[in-house]
Amino acid sequence: MTILNTDTSLVLIIDIQERLINAVFNKESLEKQAGIIAKSTSIMGIPVFITEQYPKGLGATIPSIKDNILQAYYKEKTAFNALLDIDLLSALKNTGKKQVILFGIETHICVHQTALALLNSGFEVHLVKNACGSRTIEEYTSALEYMRECGVHIKTTEMVLFELLKSAKNPNFKEIQALIK
Repeated sequence: MTILNTDTSLVLIIDIQERLINAVFNKESLEKQAGIIAKSTSIMGIPVFITEQYPKGLGATIPSIKDNILQAYYKEKTAFNALLDIDLLSALKNTGKKQVILFGIETHICVHQTALALLNSGFEVHLVKNACGSRTIEEYTSALEYMRECGVHIKTTEMVLFELLKSAKNPNFKEIQALIK
Protein backbone atom coordinates (compact mmCIF):
# COMPACT_ATOMS: atom_id res chain seq x y z
CA MET A 1 0.00 0.00 0.00
CA THR A 2 1.20 3.46 -0.82
CA ILE A 3 0.81 6.60 1.26
CA LEU A 4 -0.30 9.75 -0.57
CA ASN A 5 2.22 12.57 -1.03
CA THR A 6 1.59 16.13 -2.17
CA ASP A 7 4.44 15.99 -4.67
CA THR A 8 3.16 12.84 -6.41
CA SER A 9 -0.63 13.45 -6.27
CA LEU A 10 -3.30 15.08 -8.36
CA VAL A 11 -7.05 15.38 -7.83
CA LEU A 12 -9.69 14.29 -10.33
CA ILE A 13 -13.27 15.32 -9.55
CA ILE A 14 -15.91 13.57 -11.64
CA ASP A 15 -19.20 15.31 -12.48
CA ILE A 16 -20.27 16.81 -9.16
CA GLN A 17 -22.80 19.00 -10.91
CA GLU A 18 -25.94 20.90 -9.95
CA ARG A 19 -28.50 18.47 -11.36
CA LEU A 20 -26.61 15.25 -10.68
CA ILE A 21 -26.04 15.90 -6.99
CA ASN A 22 -29.79 16.19 -6.37
CA ALA A 23 -30.23 12.57 -7.47
CA VAL A 24 -27.76 10.90 -5.08
CA PHE A 25 -28.80 9.26 -1.81
CA ASN A 26 -26.05 11.00 0.20
CA LYS A 27 -26.29 14.54 -1.19
CA GLU A 28 -25.52 16.55 1.97
CA SER A 29 -22.60 14.40 3.08
CA LEU A 30 -21.14 14.20 -0.42
CA GLU A 31 -21.35 17.95 -0.93
CA LYS A 32 -19.67 18.66 2.42
CA GLN A 33 -16.86 16.11 2.00
CA ALA A 34 -16.20 17.04 -1.63
CA GLY A 35 -15.92 20.70 -0.64
CA ILE A 36 -13.50 19.91 2.19
CA ILE A 37 -11.23 17.74 0.09
CA ALA A 38 -11.32 20.13 -2.87
CA LYS A 39 -10.41 23.14 -0.75
CA SER A 40 -7.77 21.28 1.28
CA THR A 41 -5.94 19.84 -1.70
CA SER A 42 -6.09 23.22 -3.42
CA ILE A 43 -4.50 24.84 -0.33
CA MET A 44 -1.73 22.22 -0.49
CA GLY A 45 -1.05 23.10 -4.13
CA ILE A 46 -2.13 19.76 -5.58
CA PRO A 47 -3.28 20.03 -9.22
CA VAL A 48 -7.06 19.72 -9.60
CA PHE A 49 -8.89 18.38 -12.65
CA ILE A 50 -12.68 18.59 -12.92
CA THR A 51 -14.96 16.90 -15.43
CA GLU A 52 -18.50 17.97 -16.24
CA GLN A 53 -20.85 15.53 -17.94
CA TYR A 54 -22.90 17.42 -20.52
CA PRO A 55 -23.05 20.69 -18.51
CA LYS A 56 -25.63 22.22 -20.82
CA GLY A 57 -28.16 19.70 -19.51
CA LEU A 58 -26.74 18.76 -16.09
CA GLY A 59 -25.45 22.12 -14.92
CA ALA A 60 -22.08 23.32 -13.72
CA THR A 61 -19.87 22.02 -10.94
CA ILE A 62 -21.47 22.83 -7.58
CA PRO A 63 -20.35 26.03 -5.81
CA SER A 64 -18.91 24.25 -2.73
CA ILE A 65 -16.25 22.85 -5.06
CA LYS A 66 -15.93 25.52 -7.72
CA ASP A 67 -15.66 28.39 -5.22
CA ASN A 68 -13.06 26.63 -3.05
CA ILE A 69 -10.46 25.78 -5.68
CA LEU A 70 -7.76 28.27 -6.53
CA GLN A 71 -7.10 26.82 -9.97
CA ALA A 72 -8.47 23.85 -11.90
CA TYR A 73 -8.46 22.27 -15.33
CA TYR A 74 -12.09 21.82 -16.44
CA LYS A 75 -13.12 19.33 -19.12
CA GLU A 76 -16.59 18.81 -20.58
CA LYS A 77 -17.41 15.25 -21.50
CA THR A 78 -20.13 12.93 -22.71
CA ALA A 79 -18.32 9.59 -22.29
CA PHE A 80 -18.75 7.85 -18.94
CA ASN A 81 -15.03 7.02 -18.75
CA ALA A 82 -13.40 10.46 -18.52
CA LEU A 83 -10.11 9.12 -19.93
CA LEU A 84 -11.71 8.45 -23.30
CA ASP A 85 -11.02 12.17 -23.78
CA ILE A 86 -7.43 12.08 -25.01
CA ASP A 87 -6.84 15.72 -23.96
CA LEU A 88 -7.71 14.94 -20.34
CA LEU A 89 -5.57 11.81 -20.32
CA SER A 90 -2.65 13.79 -21.77
CA ALA A 91 -3.11 16.58 -19.23
CA LEU A 92 -3.06 14.07 -16.36
CA LYS A 93 0.05 12.34 -17.71
CA ASN A 94 1.81 15.66 -18.34
CA THR A 95 1.73 16.48 -14.62
CA GLY A 96 4.20 13.66 -14.02
CA LYS A 97 2.12 12.64 -10.98
CA LYS A 98 1.26 8.98 -10.41
CA GLN A 99 -1.26 9.14 -7.54
CA VAL A 100 -4.84 10.18 -8.36
CA ILE A 101 -7.21 11.28 -5.61
CA LEU A 102 -10.55 10.50 -7.22
CA PHE A 103 -14.15 11.28 -6.24
CA GLY A 104 -17.46 12.23 -7.80
CA ILE A 105 -20.81 11.14 -9.21
CA GLU A 106 -21.99 8.51 -10.03
CA THR A 107 -19.80 6.00 -8.24
CA HIS A 108 -20.99 3.00 -10.25
CA ILE A 109 -20.83 4.66 -13.67
CA CYS A 110 -18.42 7.51 -14.42
CA VAL A 111 -16.26 7.20 -11.30
CA HIS A 112 -15.96 3.41 -11.62
CA GLN A 113 -15.12 3.46 -15.34
CA THR A 114 -12.61 6.29 -14.90
CA ALA A 115 -10.95 4.56 -11.91
CA LEU A 116 -10.36 1.39 -13.93
CA ALA A 117 -9.05 3.39 -16.89
CA LEU A 118 -6.66 5.24 -14.55
CA LEU A 119 -5.35 1.91 -13.25
CA ASN A 120 -4.91 0.65 -16.81
CA SER A 121 -3.01 3.85 -17.65
CA GLY A 122 -0.48 3.24 -14.87
CA PHE A 123 -1.91 5.52 -12.17
CA GLU A 124 -2.38 4.60 -8.53
CA VAL A 125 -6.00 5.42 -7.62
CA HIS A 126 -7.14 6.62 -4.19
CA LEU A 127 -10.93 6.90 -4.14
CA VAL A 128 -12.51 9.18 -1.53
CA LYS A 129 -15.64 7.17 -0.77
CA ASN A 130 -17.44 9.77 1.33
CA ALA A 131 -17.07 12.28 -1.52
CA CYS A 132 -18.73 9.89 -4.01
CA GLY A 133 -22.37 9.17 -4.63
CA SER A 134 -24.92 7.20 -6.61
CA ARG A 135 -28.68 7.19 -6.83
CA THR A 136 -28.91 4.04 -4.71
CA ILE A 137 -26.86 2.58 -1.88
CA GLU A 138 -26.75 -0.78 -3.66
CA GLU A 139 -25.08 0.67 -6.77
CA TYR A 140 -22.69 2.71 -4.61
CA THR A 141 -21.56 -0.19 -2.41
CA SER A 142 -21.28 -2.59 -5.35
CA ALA A 143 -19.01 -0.14 -7.15
CA LEU A 144 -16.80 0.32 -4.07
CA GLU A 145 -16.45 -3.45 -3.64
CA TYR A 146 -15.58 -4.00 -7.28
CA MET A 147 -13.09 -1.13 -7.45
CA ARG A 148 -11.36 -2.42 -4.30
CA GLU A 149 -11.05 -5.88 -5.92
CA CYS A 150 -9.47 -4.22 -8.97
CA GLY A 151 -6.81 -2.43 -6.91
CA VAL A 152 -8.33 0.95 -6.13
CA HIS A 153 -7.45 2.24 -2.64
CA ILE A 154 -10.75 3.12 -0.91
CA LYS A 155 -10.35 5.91 1.66
CA THR A 156 -12.22 8.71 3.44
CA THR A 157 -11.65 12.44 3.31
CA GLU A 158 -9.74 12.52 6.59
CA MET A 159 -7.61 9.51 5.66
CA VAL A 160 -6.53 11.30 2.48
CA LEU A 161 -5.93 14.67 4.12
CA PHE A 162 -3.86 13.36 7.03
CA GLU A 163 -1.76 11.19 4.69
CA LEU A 164 -1.02 14.31 2.66
CA LEU A 165 -0.32 16.49 5.72
CA LYS A 166 2.05 13.91 7.28
CA SER A 167 2.39 15.87 10.55
CA ALA A 168 0.81 18.56 12.73
CA LYS A 169 3.93 20.57 11.84
CA ASN A 170 2.79 20.87 8.23
CA PRO A 171 2.31 24.60 7.47
CA ASN A 172 -1.24 23.88 6.21
CA PHE A 173 -2.29 21.74 9.19
CA LYS A 174 -4.26 24.32 11.19
CA GLU A 175 -6.11 25.69 8.17
CA ILE A 176 -7.11 22.21 7.00
CA GLN A 177 -7.93 20.99 10.50
CA ALA A 178 -10.36 23.91 10.84
CA LEU A 179 -12.20 22.69 7.72
CA ILE A 180 -12.88 19.23 9.14
CA LYS A 181 -13.97 20.26 12.63
